[in-house]
Amino acid sequence: MGHNAVRGRGHRTEGELLSRRQYDESDVRVRPGRGTRPRTKTRPEHLAAESAMVVSVDRGRWGCVLGGDPERPLVTMRARELGRTPIVVGDEVSVVGDLSGKPDTLARIVRVAERSTVLRRTADDTDPYERIVVANAQQLLIVVALADPPPRTGFVERALVAAYAGGLSPIVCLTKSDLEPPEEFASAFADLDVPVVVAGRDDPVDEVLSMLSGRLTALIGHSGVGKSTLVNRLVPDADRAVGVVSGVGKGRHTSTQSVALPLPTGGWAIDTPGIRSFGLAHISPENVVAAFSDLAAAIEDCPRGCTHLGPPADPECALDRLEGKAAKRVDAVRHLLTAIASNEAW
Repeated sequence: MGHNAVRGRGHRTEGELLSRRQYDESDVRVRPGRGTRPRTKTRPEHLAAESAMVVSVDRGRWGCVLGGDPERPLVTMRARELGRTPIVVGDEVSVVGDLSGKPDTLARIVRVAERSTVLRRTADDTDPYERIVVANAQQLLIVVALADPPPRTGFVERALVAAYAGGLSPIVCLTKSDLEPPEEFASAFADLDVPVVVAGRDDPVDEVLSMLSGRLTALIGHSGVGKSTLVNRLVPDADRAVGVVSGVGKGRHTSTQSVALPLPTGGWAIDTPGIRSFGLAHISPENVVAAFSDLAAAIEDCPRGCTHLGPPADPECALDRLEGKAAKRVDAVRHLLTAIASNEAW
């Protein structure tokens, strides 16, 4: 006779034994490690949190500086209650925990303040997913080489569109002036009242530095236009500065991450990676026109659905009624609107 048959006659299972008597609390098994306190959706207020600015991002860690002081760096993580809230360079955040900034310490970001400006881009003009490049920058320094590689007006136009839509004041910075004179290329943006500054290898950077002093400025440009060289001239010993402000990893800065660097005259220069594409899928014509007060008032009389591109697409566009300097600005702005309407890469 098999083992199971013997067991069936001579043994009772635990369930069969319990069925013959009353249960008591000794029969209830409590899984260790599980608390009985009910969960709550109430989040801590963190009233003692201190303000900081994000200066670098790398692999789930954020380098911050307390009170915007580059001599008070912190390494932080995102608090669990923030979930997947995006945090980018330039963000103003509230931090708690170990704020000493000592090696191997880690503070927590518990709040992200509302952004005053946002520089966004998409991968291309058909991509609906917006990528935030920089937060709270007051200016956008668009770095363009006059030669090697040759300048492309389309790049500047798209960068201008992103600046206007995001609330940043654009500045065009021309490099490699030793290879090509700047006047012709600079004239293309005169009617937009965009400041143009020349910062070639043999040009002093005093004018650029004065424009950036005391402000938060993002720098963008294609690879090879001399942006890194310019950054090194604006921020003496920039490699050391990266180590001081980042606190992320080993303080290294690669071309794939943005980093905010403190300027010697005050303010910050945010060095961004070399950009391969600057999609504008998230921007409407109204975003651009609204950046110019004289044009923004005029388009209130445009018919619904007007693209503001003018005839033949929009024969009743109110911008066509403007005269003088405003009319010249309309032509320049329509070049920007054409950059949005086309999917042409630059």
